[in-house]
Amino acid sequence: MNYSINTNIKEINHVGPTTANQFKRLGIETIQDLIFHWPWRFEDFRHPTPINSLKPDLITNVVGQIEIIQNKRSPKKHLPITEAFIKDETGQLKVIWFNQPFITRNLHVGDYVSLAGKIKPDYLSIAMHSPEYEKISNFNSSDNSQSTYNTQGILPVYHSTAKLTQKQIRFIINQIINKADEIIDWLPEKIKKNQKLINLNEAIKKIHQPKTKEDLVVAKKRLGFNELFLIQLKSQLIRKNNESFFSTPINFKEKETREFVKNLPFQLTNDQKKVTWQILQDLEKDKPMSRLLEGDVGSGKTIVAITAMLNVFLNNQQSVLMAPTEILAHQHYLSFCKFLSNFDIKIGLVTSSQKLFSKDIFKKEDKKITTDFVIENADIVIGTHTLIQKNIKFKKLALVIIDEQHRFGVEQRKILTKKEDKKSLIPHLLSMTATPIPRSLAMVIYGDLDISVIKEIPPGRQKIVTQIISETQRNQAYTFIREKIKTGQQAFVICPLIDFVDTMEVKAVKGEVKKIKEIFPEFKIEVLHGKIKSAEKEIIMKKFQANEINILVATSVIEVGVDLPNASIILIEGADRFGLAQLHQFRGRVGRGIHQSYCFLFAESKSPKTIRRLNALVKHSDGFMLAKIDLQSRGPGQFYGTMQKGWPDLKIASLFDFQLMKTAKEEVQKLIQDDKKLKNYPELLNRVTHGLF
Repeated sequence: MNYSINTNIKEINHVGPTTANQFKRLGIETIQDLIFHWPWRFEDFRHPTPINSLKPDLITNVVGQIEIIQNKRSPKKHLPITEAFIKDETGQLKVIWFNQPFITRNLHVGDYVSLAGKIKPDYLSIAMHSPEYEKISNFNSSDNSQSTYNTQGILPVYHSTAKLTQKQIRFIINQIINKADEIIDWLPEKIKKNQKLINLNEAIKKIHQPKTKEDLVVAKKRLGFNELFLIQLKSQLIRKNNESFFSTPINFKEKETREFVKNLPFQLTNDQKKVTWQILQDLEKDKPMSRLLEGDVGSGKTIVAITAMLNVFLNNQQSVLMAPTEILAHQHYLSFCKFLSNFDIKIGLVTSSQKLFSKDIFKKEDKKITTDFVIENADIVIGTHTLIQKNIKFKKLALVIIDEQHRFGVEQRKILTKKEDKKSLIPHLLSMTATPIPRSLAMVIYGDLDISVIKEIPPGRQKIVTQIISETQRNQAYTFIREKIKTGQQAFVICPLIDFVDTMEVKAVKGEVKKIKEIFPEFKIEVLHGKIKSAEKEIIMKKFQANEINILVATSVIEVGVDLPNASIILIEGADRFGLAQLHQFRGRVGRGIHQSYCFLFAESKSPKTIRRLNALVKHSDGFMLAKIDLQSRGPGQFYGTMQKGWPDLKIASLFDFQLMKTAKEEVQKLIQDDKKLKNYPELLNRVTHGLF
């Protein structure tokens, strides 16, 4: 069939509706989508390992002849198991496949096979579990004319679904890989020549079907450059575009601001003073502020936001703060009402379930506070995504603050700062995040924003005691938790997954909550995870805030920034499955009240590398220091995980390849200098405009 890059993958040979639906779950519907589905890692199976050299945990290729193969039933779950023994010139190896009885129809005694998989301990010996397999003609597999796409060579490993195998993905990509020649190479020839980059179609073929390590190096360099170049280009174009807009200048009200700061029940840190001044200086300009405020857990970003919004009010303008959840929005509302009680400021709250107004201007009980009323009358509006509905219009909006900005997409942020017409002013924008991002990386990721950082933690906060707990200490930890809860304190238990998955030896919420209820039958225990509806999550968190729940068993959905002063203990199962940034964020859920707080880490892996990494959390309480440590060992994808939704979708590039970042930025600057609107590069402009990374 004559395919094109826009052909639906359902048209490809051996891709039926079921397989197409599995690809659709990965966001793949066309041949072009499939071509740009990069491998996320590679297995090097170029050199088969002799059986007598195999060791536990080794992932390798083994070539041998089948001596025995049969189907059995597992004694515990009665699932079918296919068991085989293969031999080579050096020894014999046991091979096990789970729940794949059809294998005995494909493989028989006497067949020569090439296997690729992981070696695991098996009683007093070893075995290879669930390997990929391919028939070959003899032991000299390297001379075999039959292709071995799935067990030998440098094999790409792709993100997949439970019902879509690596073998299927490789087979289907092999059918259409030549369609890469139809992909337009949008990178200017001059830049490719300057940076010694290969053509795009060549890079695509090499990344999917590398023959050598050098193939991977040159392919990753080109594709990684693509990603960093496009991110930088988009940021610089946004910055250039913003320079043509105008905003309402907010004059610094020095007298009132000094009086406000003087009457606070605490002293501002030097960092808080510095970033507040940066923001107030930005607000005085008639060009829109676009600034990111980074502050570690508990560093005091909220009071900085309040100070900025106070100045907006004193200039007779309106400001908005948007939070990712109702609980966080309500918490902000109470904080603003408390700290600004000496001013005649009207503060409103707008969420899907709540509409509140700080001033009692209604005389009749039957009068309801509506969203429109809050928007029209409040000087400061606090809310959730409800504030970005299409029919909501602000009359004199001068400042928008986005809390936990990574939880909102770029398009959502744009709605609040959009221009109504060519003559209208756009509001200043301040984004805030508690996710520690080293400045060098933040400048790449958020190149259109200026960066402010609060590193100091306000004095007086007790350091959270953090400990790695071994299995032998588990009961001792439970006893400690029980005693603390008896005094009225509360605890979190955090797990990596919702449901237990046999192939991943990690704790899961549903299994863990059952165990916790058995261990602590006298306490009220609830569960919180991503599959629970938002309204129900809000109810559970409110109950926890009210101390109606003693222990909350949860996944990573527990919110950043929510104050739970009575929660003093957090126990994290499978701590090695999380990046240090997430662990640090989890730890920040406790330590916000008068009680000494504790963070207990349980790790599945006992490897020295894992223990060293977790010890960094024991030693350091500075999120930015932890960011540097973890980024160096794990990379941004594993480090920030799902918590950083606004993080660029880097599939190839490394944010620690500073040289590539630097050269990409330099090439962007030269390109924009020569052609500000990219008139000579329509395909490049199209990619940036439509986010085709």
